[in-house]
Amino acid sequence: MNRAEKAALQLRAVDVLCMLKETRTYDELEAKTGLPAGDLNRYVNGHVLPGTDRARAVVEDLGKEALAEELEARIRVDGEGYVDNSDVVFDQPFLNLAAPVVADSFGFDRPDVVLTAATDGITLAASLASYYGTRCAYAKKRKETAVEEFIEARERLDSGIEITYYLPESSINEGESVLVVDDLIRSGETQELLLDIVETAGADVAGVFALIAAGDDGIGRARGRTDSVVDALTTVQA
Repeated sequence: MNRAEKAALQLRAVDVLCMLKETRTYDELEAKTGLPAGDLNRYVNGHVLPGTDRARAVVEDLGKEALAEELEARIRVDGEGYVDNSDVVFDQPFLNLAAPVVADSFGFDRPDVVLTAATDGITLAASLASYYGTRCAYAKKRKETAVEEFIEARERLDSGIEITYYLPESSINEGESVLVVDDLIRSGETQELLLDIVETAGADVAGVFALIAAGDDGIGRARGRTDSVVDALTTVQA
């Protein structure tokens, strides 16, 4: 790990600790992290950075757990099983904090492209693409007027409705690595269409990730399509 990578890891750990401190005393934070309250005070207030080992433990272990708890506190599931996650997808600072923790915790290799479907997945995809320093692409249900060549993915649902997604052909190059992401995975139909786009482009799947899995069907369906890592930060029964 070079000096810049070490500093980035340490700063991510501080961001996680600051998020936890918003709803906890230092004594409570000590009990949760196992780190001395005095040290935590110095980290949170910017007087000193945690060492590399401490920072990695905070980001990879505590960070994932803390983000999942924060995510669960922000989402609502109504009586019919519909998930309201607007408090998450509209909060760019939270997603910017989540991006490095997701990347470190789930072991995704650095992709060339982060791909999602319009519209709610765009903010998460943008955060991950910014963290990785790669391109962000999103498929739409309609063609852009000025674009001539598209990759199309089409699927007929059980209800008989046909869904088509379009992605400008230049968005993904053959042989590139693509991380497929979305805010929510329920049936897995959207993820399957995005994976079809990756396959048509002749690219490789770096992984499939969603902030929230509504049940297990969608995750299972995506895992049936790729050997890459497929996971979600939290699962709700819907």
